[in-house]
Amino acid sequence: MRAMVLEAARAPLVLRERAVPAPGEGQVLVRIAACGVCRTDLHLVDGELPDTRFPIVPGHEIVGHVAATGPGIAGLKEGDRVGIPWLGATCGACRYCRSGRENLCDTARFTGWQIDGGYAEYTVAQARYCFALPPSFDDLHAAPLLCAGLIGHRAHRMVGEAETIGIYGFGAAAHIMAQVARHQGQTVFAFTRPGDTAAQDFARSLGAGWAGGSDETPPEPLDAAIIFAPAGPLVPAALRSVRKGGTVVCAGIHMSDIPSFPYAILWGERVVRSVANLTRADGESFLRVAAEMPIETSIEVVPLERANEALARLRDGALTGAAVLVP
Repeated sequence: MRAMVLEAARAPLVLRERAVPAPGEGQVLVRIAACGVCRTDLHLVDGELPDTRFPIVPGHEIVGHVAATGPGIAGLKEGDRVGIPWLGATCGACRYCRSGRENLCDTARFTGWQIDGGYAEYTVAQARYCFALPPSFDDLHAAPLLCAGLIGHRAHRMVGEAETIGIYGFGAAAHIMAQVARHQGQTVFAFTRPGDTAAQDFARSLGAGWAGGSDETPPEPLDAAIIFAPAGPLVPAALRSVRKGGTVVCAGIHMSDIPSFPYAILWGERVVRSVANLTRADGESFLRVAAEMPIETSIEVVPLERANEALARLRDGALTGAAVLVP
């Protein structure tokens, strides 16, 4: 099979021929139909994630069909369509797993980071961590739901009943989350890179009540802000825009250092918190929401062998919506 392999941090992915992996106990072999390109993949390639094992096949927004099953599989059979997300395995026994917080498991393993992912023609995954996908989504449009959608959903839940939400960084996750927020009657203000009028127009086309640069002041105070861009200076910027009692959610796995800021912009019971990974319960609840609305994902299809180009465009902020790799 063909796979795009990361052999060292800060190196281009290399197209390699590999043997098709065999599924082990509790695993399924999946023939990949599509894999979304996520900012976390970019952090992996750029050496910003710790303890990466090399070589590794990135990719964790995977849509495919079961090609074979290993021993001990119940509920999945050859031909079934599945989605494979970031969370690939947990211990199931620690205090976090026992309390419904498997996303915080200390020995969790993640697709495309510790487990070979979806920038390939085949992959293996633990069957318990695969999702059934809504039939209303084709393979290509379903792919971004599996991380951009899931992380956006978890971040959105953290702001509760906020009426006005600021979104900093209007990319793949934001364009999905904004649709859910608008569906629920919330007002969305979109903050983009200064001068990125294309992203601002895109946000307005999805119902944003206002769109401007991250250096601008919104037309009214925010009840909450969600930061998808990995830029630490956005935290104090968001705090200045959030009213008393508001929440700022940092929704990325990596962020540059947050600069010091005056206590005055935190005071007033404002909250800063992070979102880490996802749980299977997040996936199940979000995919129900996605099917009921329905969500529309904006995608750009890219051949597998051009994965480096897709990552470069993501780094440069040149993608509208999400890139999806097709083997």
